[in-house]
Amino acid sequence: MSTVVVKNGNVEFALRNLKQKNAKDGLLKAARERNEGYMKPGVKRRKAKKEAIRNSHKRERRERYN
Repeated sequence: MSTVVVKNGNVEFALRNLKQKNAKDGLLKAARERNEGYMKPGVKRRKAKKEAIRNSHKRERRERYN
């Protein structure tokens, strides 16, 4: 569980930081995967491969513009 300290009563900033930490930890993604139930090994492999391709495209796009 991620924790965030609210400084100077700035709740919006703390909420934003909490959402970013949760996204980085992958908590929501893991919960969604558990909710889907059992996945056959081939389906899991195809999904992982598709996600890896998507991530590599994102990485290439970021490197191209930086």
